[in-house]
Amino acid sequence: MIGLSGASGLSGLSGAAPLRVVVADDQASVREGLVLLLGGLPGIDVVGAAADGEQAVDLVAEHQPDAILLDLHMPVLDGIGATRRLTAEHPGVAIVILTTYVDDNSVLDALRAGARSYLTKDADRTDIARALQAAAGGLTVFDPRVHDMLLAAAAGPAQPEPGRPAPPDGLTQREVEILGLIARGLTNPEIAGRLYLSNHTIKTHINRIFAKTGSRDWAAAISYAHRHHIG
Repeated sequence: MIGLSGASGLSGLSGAAPLRVVVADDQASVREGLVLLLGGLPGIDVVGAAADGEQAVDLVAEHQPDAILLDLHMPVLDGIGATRRLTAEHPGVAIVILTTYVDDNSVLDALRAGARSYLTKDADRTDIARALQAAAGGLTVFDPRVHDMLLAAAAGPAQPEPGRPAPPDGLTQREVEILGLIARGLTNPEIAGRLYLSNHTIKTHINRIFAKTGSRDWAAAISYAHRHHIG
């Protein structure tokens, strides 16, 4: 289920005029699958499919769609660069990011560049179609994991429990949680499964934990966690 910000609901997917959409993803199987999935829904008209960000910008200029479904990691021009170009050159086009990555850098960079919504690739076609419709109508749509990540990022560094000092070195609550799981011996995939995050997101958090704690490897991170009673 997707989360919406700005309205209590959505109108039906069918309407007088179909929503015109461009799809952009460098993986042919994903791109073609999205075209088939969305093209089979009432109220959606896929007018173009791009294999990189440069092609996406060109197709938007050519077809003037209502919305674009955009991957982040693409060759020639990545999703962030394409989002910046589209925002500057075609501000009326709603940009919906559909990607595997849910780390806070990717999300925040995409939103700052001008993306209206952010979904992960495990969203089903109905959720994607509703997100496109909502974004074209001026609403903001987030995958629940993205919503949770934004809340965690807004919360900033972890707050101490009563009578317990705050974690040092500016660790966030999510980083403390992951460091605690590291100290308990969990692997990256196990941590990802436990927290419902991607392996890429976990690796990004671990890199930041290592940088903040001055840890060169897992042994040093575990030692740090034990010294600070984390985990």
